[in-house]
Amino acid sequence: MKNKWSLSILGLVLVLGSCKSVNYSKMFDVNAEPKLISKQFSFTEGPAADKAGNVYFTDQPNDKIYFWDAKTDKVELFLDKTGRANGTYFDKNDNLITCSDDQGEIWKISKDKSVEVLSKGFEGKRLNGPNDLWIDDLGGMYFTDPLYERDYWTNFKQEIPEKNLYYRNKNGKISKLETFTQPNGIIGSIKLKKLYVSDIDAKKTYVYDILGEGKLSEKKLFCEMGSDGMTLDAQGNLYLTGDGVTVFNPKGERIHHIKIAEDWTSNVTFGGERNNILFITASKSVYTIPTKTTGIK
Repeated sequence: MKNKWSLSILGLVLVLGSCKSVNYSKMFDVNAEPKLISKQFSFTEGPAADKAGNVYFTDQPNDKIYFWDAKTDKVELFLDKTGRANGTYFDKNDNLITCSDDQGEIWKISKDKSVEVLSKGFEGKRLNGPNDLWIDDLGGMYFTDPLYERDYWTNFKQEIPEKNLYYRNKNGKISKLETFTQPNGIIGSIKLKKLYVSDIDAKKTYVYDILGEGKLSEKKLFCEMGSDGMTLDAQGNLYLTGDGVTVFNPKGERIHHIKIAEDWTSNVTFGGERNNILFITASKSVYTIPTKTTGIK
């Protein structure tokens, strides 16, 4: 979740902009446009799809988690009092893992709404505020820990001066991997063995090769754009957010842009029963748009 919003974007239209030439019919129907699902929130973030394709997302200022029912196309409240959950991701057992930054924690929330705090800090120090995460096939998680000081924090004192990317293994051990200006959005692919991390204030997104459990290659610049949240499709295209949704091919070339009529587009994921619905969180609203592709694993 980023605190500074971009200029207001007008119109619900798909535009080509200055994108690289590409056959858009392979990604979207010609007349496909973002559909407003609900606008009842303060600031939406952290969408993640469960095994059935339902998408859970956060309204962090109101400390709530909602879900979009893939069958009914309706939004319902899932949980109140979430530790101010921001980014989320589902583990292999369909538990929702949340970056809950009220106390700098990471939570595991089961479908019966029971809560387990997985991490409270690093080396005895409070994390700045876990922001976004991705879980690998070993049960470990990569997560970003920038610093966005919140109005709702009480007696906060920064204990870790750096803003880092961390890895928490399946046994709970956390390792610091890299320091950034302001790490934010993160996504990976088990199939591609790639991890993408946005340094949003530096206006850059990087890519790593995943070499083993919590082991990464040296980072490489992927594109000159930061992102609040991100996702990957089955062709390896990366979807970044901020001013709408911008799509890059695996070479780091901008190939498509989706305009959203909101001040800020925070995050995006694939959901739906066939994993082919792009679900977008943007300011006070959430949107969907059908695609001809699917999210990658």
